[in-house]
Amino acid sequence: MKAIVITQPGSAGVLQIQDCPQPIPQPGQVLVRVKAAGLNRSDVLLRQGSYGGSDVTGQIPGLELAGVVEQCGPDTHRWQPGDAVCALVSAGGYAEYVAVDERHCLPVPANLSFEEAASLPEAIFTVWLNVFQQAHLTAGEHFLVHGGSSGIGITAIQLANAFGAKAFATAGSAAKCAFCEQLGAVRCVNYQSEDFEVVLKEYGINVILDMVGGPYTPKNLRLLNPEGRLTFINAMKGVKTEMNILEVMNKRIVITGSTLKPRSADFKAALAADIEKKVWPLLANGQFKPVIQQVFPLAKAAEAQKLMESSQHIGKIMLKM
Repeated sequence: MKAIVITQPGSAGVLQIQDCPQPIPQPGQVLVRVKAAGLNRSDVLLRQGSYGGSDVTGQIPGLELAGVVEQCGPDTHRWQPGDAVCALVSAGGYAEYVAVDERHCLPVPANLSFEEAASLPEAIFTVWLNVFQQAHLTAGEHFLVHGGSSGIGITAIQLANAFGAKAFATAGSAAKCAFCEQLGAVRCVNYQSEDFEVVLKEYGINVILDMVGGPYTPKNLRLLNPEGRLTFINAMKGVKTEMNILEVMNKRIVITGSTLKPRSADFKAALAADIEKKVWPLLANGQFKPVIQQVFPLAKAAEAQKLMESSQHIGKIMLKM
């Protein structure tokens, strides 16, 4: 099979398309013939050698995909050859075939293309876990996501609205902010020209999903209402910060965060089941829609990652087999 391989840690040019052995599905796995795969920031970090700390030479990136079940391994129960699925994987999505834990697969909604379906798993799993399961965002609350025009941001804004919360966002240009507000954000702050803490103070925020870290942290804490929740999924501006612990105490703020990739297969299976029950109906009725910036052929994965690194995109960047 053809796959994109990291030949050594480095810039996007280290990604090469190569012939690789086709995976053999193990017990509980299905072999998926991949039609499309999504890009994520962690793919870039993996390529650079700064994600996980291990040698990345020879690895195939890619955390989400959509395609058709080609073969079922032993002890599988739900899927049959020919079924259209999208899936969360720990690696290997930039390839023509991937062996996937069948419990981590979800049906491709009838109204979505393979590219649209492949754009869903990583963002939905991340947002559902952090915003709804851990931070317990509820109807009527105010929710802020940093990076509102990213795949995570677009997912978070739409899901917050769908479940009755009011969404707010930050983004890095007027065009991105306008897009977030068209998507349903009450207010999106251009962090290049405005201070989000000053602008959003009048609204008061109950839950913040932060992928920035660093200097945003004290601002987030000051912005949160009493009983507020701050959850981290990345720290693009730095892993270290200073905070006023008395502010955390006085407002009874809960600070949490997570990384999804290292969680157990059983944990991801339970998360997938909850998402299928509670989020998948929103795709069917149109309350939640994927947003795709551009689709690249598999052989141009390096160009796709360069676009991601430029931060000029709105929505997901995809690979098509």
